[in-house]
Amino acid sequence: MSVVAAPPVVSSKEEQPYVDPERNRHTGYKLLAILMVWLVLWLALRGHQTRELGLQDKTGFHDWLNEVRDWVQLHGADNWFFGGVLGGIADFFNAVFEFIQKLVSVGAFPRPVPEIGWLGVVALATWATYAAAGLRATLLVVFSLLAFGVTGLWSPSMDTLIITLFSVLLCIIVGLPVGVLMARRDRVSAAITPLLDAMQTMPSFVYLLPMALFFGIGAACAVAITVVYALPPLIRITEHGIRSVPETTVEAARSMGMTQRQLLWQVQLPMARRTIVVGINQSTMAALSMAVIAAFVAGPGLGPLVNSGLQNQNVGVAAVPGLAIVLMAIMLDRTTTAASERTSKGGGIASVSGPGVMLAGVVLERLPRWATEDAGKGEKRPRLTAAGRSSLLAVLLIPVLVAVWLSRYTLSLAEFPDVSNTPVLKYLDGASLAQDINDFTDWLVPAVDTFTLALKDDVSNWLLNPLQSLLADSPWWVMAGVLIAFAWTVGGWRPAVVTVLCEAVIFGTGLWNDSMVTLTMTIVATLLTMLVALVIGVAMGRNRRVDVITRPFLDAFQTIPPFVYLVPALALFGVGRFTAIVAAIAYAAPIATKLVADGIRGVSPTTVEAARASGSTAWQMITKVQLPMARQALVLATNQGLLYVLSMVVIGGTVGGGSLGYIVYSGFTQDPLFGKGLAAGIAITAIGIMLDRIARSAAARHGR
Repeated sequence: MSVVAAPPVVSSKEEQPYVDPERNRHTGYKLLAILMVWLVLWLALRGHQTRELGLQDKTGFHDWLNEVRDWVQLHGADNWFFGGVLGGIADFFNAVFEFIQKLVSVGAFPRPVPEIGWLGVVALATWATYAAAGLRATLLVVFSLLAFGVTGLWSPSMDTLIITLFSVLLCIIVGLPVGVLMARRDRVSAAITPLLDAMQTMPSFVYLLPMALFFGIGAACAVAITVVYALPPLIRITEHGIRSVPETTVEAARSMGMTQRQLLWQVQLPMARRTIVVGINQSTMAALSMAVIAAFVAGPGLGPLVNSGLQNQNVGVAAVPGLAIVLMAIMLDRTTTAASERTSKGGGIASVSGPGVMLAGVVLERLPRWATEDAGKGEKRPRLTAAGRSSLLAVLLIPVLVAVWLSRYTLSLAEFPDVSNTPVLKYLDGASLAQDINDFTDWLVPAVDTFTLALKDDVSNWLLNPLQSLLADSPWWVMAGVLIAFAWTVGGWRPAVVTVLCEAVIFGTGLWNDSMVTLTMTIVATLLTMLVALVIGVAMGRNRRVDVITRPFLDAFQTIPPFVYLVPALALFGVGRFTAIVAAIAYAAPIATKLVADGIRGVSPTTVEAARASGSTAWQMITKVQLPMARQALVLATNQGLLYVLSMVVIGGTVGGGSLGYIVYSGFTQDPLFGKGLAAGIAITAIGIMLDRIARSAAARHGR
């Protein structure tokens, strides 16, 4: 889940970027010429030199990677880096996870139950959430935790929460100092930014094989890949927050004689606190999105349950833990968002200095304060004194501690009771829900399969298959030349150079043909994503009421972890490439739609009014004025759509998507294919970087 900045909104007083129509026209002619030459060469040389490789076939590079894996497994424990550094980190991660797991999730020997039972966990979470984020977030947390227990998913849900929150804590410890350092040192920012770009461009699925090699499978590996994936958003947003502090404020603080340390802790961090909490929110969502993916490295929690249902094509079994993950995502998102909004009301942390402030996080920020609210006609509700607030929280802590004590010594309050025999709650039991979902699926699929199969066949026959033949059946050198020419035409020499380097990497992996198949699926899914984004985004940008109605749904879709999208797609379309494409569209469309809507809304009102005065129809207004002037936003939406689609297309390899995603998955399930799976991950990363640089350069050229 990468963080996306909205395109700049141009007001009526600002000039839109000038775009030379002659240059655009020449670009169109050049692209047409490239296409014509490509088609001629494809017709003449189709099927030759495509570098196709069977699934069980390997190259020397794949065998070398297998040998590296074997050496690490045999000698890694005695190596200072693998056994000492990485082994020590893995042992630490495992020890912390097991400690917390025995505290709230599994039996702590010789006890058959955790140290703190479910009632104690709910009570502690209620108190902490109320102190940090308010009443509404507290009610959501209580409902979510009880739902995990009622559905019979208490222990795996707690394991997922442990992995997520522990990973986010590590991200905070590492990400905040790095983000601050990047904001205060331009050279450090220039050095680290390309690394963050690569980390965010790389699909999450790609992290699995190398992390499994370095940390082994289990909780430590799950934490490691989650931290690596969730760290870049927090670093970027922290840097942005520190840099966004007004320069006049910084200069005023310096004129008062503040040292650099005082400036950071007493001015910059307090003023950037809301932005930093948003970064923590983004990092939390990214961490939770890895819950299912971590199942491939034996990560504990809800992920293995979802993965098991998908592999057995049992929609109900996959849907119940999938819904639990969605509920957990909503719970964490709304809680951190509420904490961020309350933090922005002022007070509290702004008056505190010292190195413990930001590390303590949002909870310490909210413990001593409630915001004053208007009671009507200028009246203000009385604000409790600091002592009164602390006293009230201390009083509320008493029943919490009682609940913790009861959960330690009462079995029914320590282990969530089985509700399968309860008259009302039995329908919410996980097994009952899974059966109900399967029954509903069995009714729905035959009712809509005429439409879904027709849609699947039409898209495959008229778009997917022809494009795949064009990309994958062209000689590799023809396809390489086409991509370089395309990059040069739309972006200039820089993306062309990047394309050459990425093509060299793909060629070196020995998976050129599979890479072209993956590229085909990515292009088709991106085209369909942008079609959806244009239709809905234009409507949102032109009509405020449509925006108000639609945006909450887009927010909800962005909260859902990517793997969960495969469950309904699998139910409706079965196993195959199209299932991966549908899931990719559902995952990528919300962010692309928002960017399109913001771009349409950012068109100068003066220009829109002038077009109306000239008698333009609604269609002319959209096609001749708003879309052309929102071109930069459209290119940015396409760029983000590409990256989101690529990550989902790769994940779709687990449900029959094929190509590189399936090769990565095979690297886990078939020991001889480990090296080939790792090579597929390298090829996916090269594709992502290539597409990202081409789209970024195109956006920059259009913004001139």
